[in-house]
Amino acid sequence: MAQRISLALALHNHQPVGNFGWVFGDVYDSAYRPMLDALDRHPRVRLALHYTGPLLDWLRAERPEFVDRLAGLVARGQVELLGGGYYEPVLASLPERDRIGQLRKMADEIQRITGRRPRGAWLAERVWEPDLPTALVEGGYDWTILDDNHFRAAAIPEEKLWGPYTTDDQGSILTVFGTEKGLRYRIPFGDVDDVIAYLRDHATEEGDRVGMMGDDGEKFGSWPTTWEHCWGANRWVDRFFEALESNADWLTTITPSDWLDHNPPIGRVYVPTASYAEMGEWALPPDESRVFTGLLHAAEAAGRPEARYLRGGFWRNFQIKYREINDLHKQMLRTSLKVHAMPAGPARLAALDHLFKGQSNDCYWHGLFGGIYISHMRLATYEHLIAAEDAADRAARGSGTLSGPDGVRSADVDLDGIDEVILATPGQVVVVKPSEGAGIGSWDVRAVRHALGAVLRRRPEASHETLVEHERASSERGAGMDEATGVGSIHDRVATKEAGLAGRLHYDAYERRSGLVHVLPAATTPGEFARAEFEELADFVDAPYRVLDSVTAGAGGFVRAARNGHVRTAAGPVPALVEKRIEVAGGRRNPTLTLEVGLENLGVTPITGILAVEWATTMLGGGANPAAYYLLDGERVTHDSPGSRAALTSLRSGNDYVGLDVATEVTPAADAWIAPIETISNSEAGFERVYQGSALVLTWPLDLAAGARMAVRVEQRLSTGRDRAEEEGL
Repeated sequence: MAQRISLALALHNHQPVGNFGWVFGDVYDSAYRPMLDALDRHPRVRLALHYTGPLLDWLRAERPEFVDRLAGLVARGQVELLGGGYYEPVLASLPERDRIGQLRKMADEIQRITGRRPRGAWLAERVWEPDLPTALVEGGYDWTILDDNHFRAAAIPEEKLWGPYTTDDQGSILTVFGTEKGLRYRIPFGDVDDVIAYLRDHATEEGDRVGMMGDDGEKFGSWPTTWEHCWGANRWVDRFFEALESNADWLTTITPSDWLDHNPPIGRVYVPTASYAEMGEWALPPDESRVFTGLLHAAEAAGRPEARYLRGGFWRNFQIKYREINDLHKQMLRTSLKVHAMPAGPARLAALDHLFKGQSNDCYWHGLFGGIYISHMRLATYEHLIAAEDAADRAARGSGTLSGPDGVRSADVDLDGIDEVILATPGQVVVVKPSEGAGIGSWDVRAVRHALGAVLRRRPEASHETLVEHERASSERGAGMDEATGVGSIHDRVATKEAGLAGRLHYDAYERRSGLVHVLPAATTPGEFARAEFEELADFVDAPYRVLDSVTAGAGGFVRAARNGHVRTAAGPVPALVEKRIEVAGGRRNPTLTLEVGLENLGVTPITGILAVEWATTMLGGGANPAAYYLLDGERVTHDSPGSRAALTSLRSGNDYVGLDVATEVTPAADAWIAPIETISNSEAGFERVYQGSALVLTWPLDLAAGARMAVRVEQRLSTGRDRAEEEGL
C-alpha cells in the first residue's frame, strides 16, 4: 500500500493595536493579499487562516473586499478561519473573565463574517499555562496549536509529534496540535523539493499522520528579503502549492478541524508552562540568556539528546525583567476590576472594548520584534487603558457613592507587597512610589488619554552583545552599515539601521520616574547626565522614603514623603534630610501637578554641588516629530532634541497632535538640561535607535552650610486641547 500523509497549514496574521496604518497597508500588499491570490490560483490547497481583531478591524474598514473573499474561501471549504483572543492578548496574563470575553468576541466576529463559529483558537505567542483549557472551552473552542517545544517539555518523543493530543483542566477537554519544527523551518525558507521529501519521509501506510505547520503569515512576503523569495522571481509559494497539487495522491492538505472530524487523537498530554524556544531565551536576564542560548545552540549543533530538555525562562518573568511591563500589566488588572464593576449599558460596553484593546500582547513582553520598546504602541496600549479607567471612574463619580475615585489613597498598585500612593482627579491619575525615591512612575492625562510618564529605562539586553560584535566585525572588514542578505529566518539576520549604534548604548542605574532628586558634583555637564556618566553624591534617587501624610482635598490632594540620607563630600558622608510634597489639583481639562522639594543639611560639614530634579516624560517625539516640542526662551525645539538653558523660570512642552501642552513654572530660577532618552533595540529591519521619552533636569547650585535648608518648587500646569471621551459621545 502506498504511504500517505496529511498537511495542515495554519497561517497567523497579526498587526498590533496602535500600529501605523501605512504598516497595515504595506503588509497587506506584500503578504496578506498575495496569499489569498495564491489560494484562488490553487483551489485544491486547503489550509487554516487566522486574522487578529486589530487586523480584521482594519481590513473591514480599508479593504472590505478582502473580508468578502475570506468568507467565500470558507464557504467553498478551502479555508478554515481560526479564532482566539480578539485583540491578541496573552490569555495567561488576563483575569478569567477577560480571557473568556476576548475569546467570545472573536468567535462572534468570525460567525458574523462566515456564518460559522470557529472551532480552533490561535494562542498568542503560543504562551501556554495548564489552566487555559477551562477558558478556551468556555469560550467555545475545541482545539489550539502549541509549539513543538511544549511537547518536548511534556516528554513527547519527536516521532510522536505528527498528530494532536487531548489535554484537560477542571473537566474541560481541549485538543492540542504541535507545530512541527522541521516543517516550520522549511516553509518557506527551504527548497520546495526538500519540503516534499521531508513529508514523504514521515508518511505511513495507514495515512494516520498529520504535519501541522502553524506560523506567522507575515513571513510569506513581509519579512525582510521574503517578498522576492515568495512572490517575485523565486515564486516559492506558487511552486510549493503546485507541488502539493501534483502529489495529492499521497499528500493531502487538510484543515485542522477536518482532520479532527475523521481521526482520533494520538493520546493525552499535560503540558507545563511554556512558549516557543526563543521566547524562553528572551524572558531570561541578559547574562543568563547569553549562557542559555549558547548551551542550547551548541547542543543542537552537536545533535546531543539533552537539547530537548533545555528550556529558558517563564513568560511572566517579563514582569520581573521590566518594571515598565509590570506597571502596564498591573494597571490593566486595576482597570479590569473597575470596568467590570460598571453597570450594564453602552458606557460599559465601550469601556470593555477599550480594556480589551489595552490587553493586546505586543507591549507586555520584549523579543526580536521590539515589544515594550516600541514606544508608539506602548502609548497606544496605555491610551486604551486610560480610556477604560476614565469611563469607569466617571461612572463611579456619577453614582453618588461616598467613596468616589478621586483623591489620595494608598494601595499596592504594582503588587510587590509595598504600598504606593495614588493621587487622582477628574483630569489625571498620578502614582507615587515611596519605596523607590518617592518617584512619579505613572502620570496619566485623562482627557487626551496620554501616559505622560510612560518612559522606558535604558538597560542591557543580550542582543546588545550581538550588535557590538557585528559593528566590530564590520569595522574590521572596512565596512560601514552592513545589511544582511539572502533569504532566511528573521531570527538569523543581523542588520543595523544606522552606523555607530553600539556607541549609543547607555544604561540607567535607576528607573526613569519623575520628580527624582539628585545631588551631583558641581562640574557635572548636561552631556554626562544624558549619557549616564555622572557621579551620584546622595542616596535620594531610588532609596525608600517614608510617607509623612497624605491628604484628600476636594477632587485632589497631596502626599508628603521624606528620607534621611547622606551626601558624600570630600570630608566624608554628611547626613541630610530630603522632603517632597506632591500635590494634584485642577479640572478635567486643566489639571496641575506641583512638586516641592526641601533639602536640609543635618551635619556639621557644608554640602556643595548641584541639586537636580529630574522629569522623565514622553510626548511621542521620536524622529524629530514636529508635533512634539519644548518651548525654551521662546524657541520651539523638538521633544527629542538635546540642549540646555540657563536661569529659566518657565518653559513649555507638549504635542500638538495629542492635544497636550504642559507649562512648567520653576521657583527659584533653574538651569535646564534636556536630552532624549533613547534605547537601542532589534526589530525585523535590524537594530535601531528608539525614542522612549525626554529627560528634563532642573538644576540649582548647592551650597548648604551646616543646619541650612533650601527649597525648590516645580509646578506643572496641563492644558488639553480636546476631550476624547466627549468626542466618542461617552
